Amino acid sequence: MSAVPPAAPATAPQAFTAAFPIRSLDDVRRLEETPLEKALTVRSTYELFCNVARAHGDRSALTFLRTGDPEDEPIRWTYAELMRGIHQTANLLHTLGVGPQDAVAVLLPGCLDYHLALWGGEAAGIVQPLNPLLTDEKLVSLMRAAGAKVLIAYGSDDESGMWSKAMRLRSQVPTLTMVLRVAPHDEPADALIDLPEGVGDFSSLRAQQPDDRLVSGRDIAPEDIAAYFHTGGTTGAPKLARHSHGAQVFTAWACVQLTGVTHTDVTINGYPLFHVAGVLPASLASLSAGVESIIPTTSLLRNKTVLANYWRLVDRYRPTSLSAVPTVLAALANVPLNGADLSSIRYCRTGAAVLAPELAARFKRLFGLHVHESLGMTEMAGISTITPPGVEGQAGCVGFRLPYSQMRIVALDDQGGASDRDVAPGEHGMVLFKSPNLFSGFLDPADTAKAFTGDGWLATGDLGWLDDQGRLNLTGRSKDLIIRSGHNIDPKTIEDALGAHPAVQLCAAVGAPDAYAGELPVAYATLVPGAQVTEAELLAFTSAGVDEAPARPKSVTIIEHMPMTNVGKIYKPELRGLAGQQVASALVDAVCTGLGLGAMVRPAVRIEGETGVAVLIDASAAGTHADALQAQLQEALGRLPIKTRVALV
Repeated sequence: MSAVPPAAPATAPQAFTAAFPIRSLDDVRRLEETPLEKALTVRSTYELFCNVARAHGDRSALTFLRTGDPEDEPIRWTYAELMRGIHQTANLLHTLGVGPQDAVAVLLPGCLDYHLALWGGEAAGIVQPLNPLLTDEKLVSLMRAAGAKVLIAYGSDDESGMWSKAMRLRSQVPTLTMVLRVAPHDEPADALIDLPEGVGDFSSLRAQQPDDRLVSGRDIAPEDIAAYFHTGGTTGAPKLARHSHGAQVFTAWACVQLTGVTHTDVTINGYPLFHVAGVLPASLASLSAGVESIIPTTSLLRNKTVLANYWRLVDRYRPTSLSAVPTVLAALANVPLNGADLSSIRYCRTGAAVLAPELAARFKRLFGLHVHESLGMTEMAGISTITPPGVEGQAGCVGFRLPYSQMRIVALDDQGGASDRDVAPGEHGMVLFKSPNLFSGFLDPADTAKAFTGDGWLATGDLGWLDDQGRLNLTGRSKDLIIRSGHNIDPKTIEDALGAHPAVQLCAAVGAPDAYAGELPVAYATLVPGAQVTEAELLAFTSAGVDEAPARPKSVTIIEHMPMTNVGKIYKPELRGLAGQQVASALVDAVCTGLGLGAMVRPAVRIEGETGVAVLIDASAAGTHADALQAQLQEALGRLPIKTRVALV
């Protein structure tokens, strides 16, 4: 690439910076004293990158870790290099016929080129990040719904068989005209790769394009669609949310205002880039302020070596913030420090699921880090509320609304939906929003209509309440997502598959606690009277009907009665408690076997609270083994991301 700096629009070429520290709702209101059109003049993600490249061109933008070994040398791109790559990518796509209404599908792991595909794709057309864990059939349906014209895919099967998938998809998407192969980072430049007709090498084709401007001359408007994100259930028609450039830019700007990040900050972004959290609040927000973002290998935080060495990576790269979903935090809580220096971390945050109080307390006790929570969703370009640095709330407190946004808590109607009655502060209800980063609706207008109330508020399905400081506190998610190592699993995916079996009367899927993944999907079913089927048969049947491997349940348990609420809904907290009891019982059996203890000595395992478990040891039966049994059980159960209690009785 040449050293020619990128051309910038007429607006001042500045990275986003916080106006002042946000510590209260009054501070948010103070921001709003300036009209939004004056506070935020950037019109597109392309303009955002032009500005930050002008301001911080020689600073590191992206640092890719080849392995999870802290001693290995990473690959770094400066903001100037990133900007040149964005120009080249956008220009290549333009020459391939991609225009503002055309979709560019992306099938990549964590890698530097993902950012070229994302932001160059948005400068040329509409980006469609794809979840590589989906089946061919599902990927085809998503690409067909979007009318994908170009597919940018990873040229190796080392990550989820991506290249083979890309080659199979070519003939099944009628609108697809070109596949661009992204070579693994350390593939030799002279490697002889035989590419079939209609497939090109991303790097070499990109290198032929100008790197200092958009050859299309496109003037991107804030309302232009930037991306399609897959959201909702995975059965039936594809559900693609449309994001405008203005919504994505606002998300980045608002995140900077509330978190106060600057070009002196460093962050490790382990979120997958097919998910809105990884693309917008984690990536775009950081990059908009000149932050250095570290990509921890192509497998990200699914890489067991990265997790095992996480604190050593912190020691070496000195990130100023730590961000991960609660299940990853639970896994990190089991990783010993071994002398690693964490003093660089000034801000620890999480989202995607309500943080368990026990996990929050454990993280504070082990690492001295208070975990700040936020709320985000695809329908609001990845972020809805934020708890800023310096503001500490109880677990479940997800912070203040974004500036220029509106938030309501309304009572539930008889069907569990949003009513038109606002509740008082402290009273629980459904959370509704209006905001500049609201999405532009789904591709299917019918899906869009279901997402909003009759008077135009986004009905989130999240349940919560407002405290006396105006902060949102969540009490649950209507979708009851299962979060497995940062991967969101909609339980409906499992329930639809299991419920299709003729012997099943009622079923439900929940997350079972796991020391490594945080949660693993499990399912429960009641049978049609007189039906005969085994749990193994149900498990095989269900697994065959679930597209994504991580979403396939680890077990299906047949129960006599499904727990229900007084309005006839399945009561999942009781099932989560049962799942925790089953996991704890298995650990108890393993410990007793290891100590050579028989069934007469085996402690009782009981559900305690909604998801906690108590293990009660009969001291007289255990005799001289009592102390050793208690110690080993406390060690084994202490790794679980739920509240556990081991007691002698």
